[in-house]
Amino acid sequence: MKLENMYQEIILDHYKRPHGKGLAEQFDSEVHHVNPTCGDEITLRVSRGEDGNFVVSYDSLGCSISQASASIMFDQINQHDFDSGAAAVDHLVSMLQRSVEPDEDILGDGIALAGVAQYPARVKCALLAWMAWKDAAIQAGAESLSGTKISSDSNKEQN
Repeated sequence: MKLENMYQEIILDHYKRPHGKGLAEQFDSEVHHVNPTCGDEITLRVSRGEDGNFVVSYDSLGCSISQASASIMFDQINQHDFDSGAAAVDHLVSMLQRSVEPDEDILGDGIALAGVAQYPARVKCALLAWMAWKDAAIQAGAESLSGTKISSDSNKEQN
């Protein structure tokens, strides 16, 4: 099986059987992000555990790429601290900009999204959930590496 076909199968599997989909009742922060170019939407909630890790829940609708990406994001970021989650987001962005090679240790099944870089209009679909997580985590009190609070706006519309 060609690598490209395997990646397509991973995306389809996450799309058909999304991991972690469903909003939690308890949360510290909620954001709603929209990709106006194609209509993808995500509502994402995070709660911060006593250990500093973030519990993620989400509900979303949209294309197969945005839905699969949300499922993959859940697998990679749920129950992790801000620094490791932000590193995953940053690596995904760099991978989609073709400035780094995909790293399965950082992105897990997210490496299957590498092919999206060939379709600039679809990059926003792949990034929607990941950027929503970063926004929600910041609002829930994530601290930057320098130890200072970061502020953010909610209900972002990704242009």
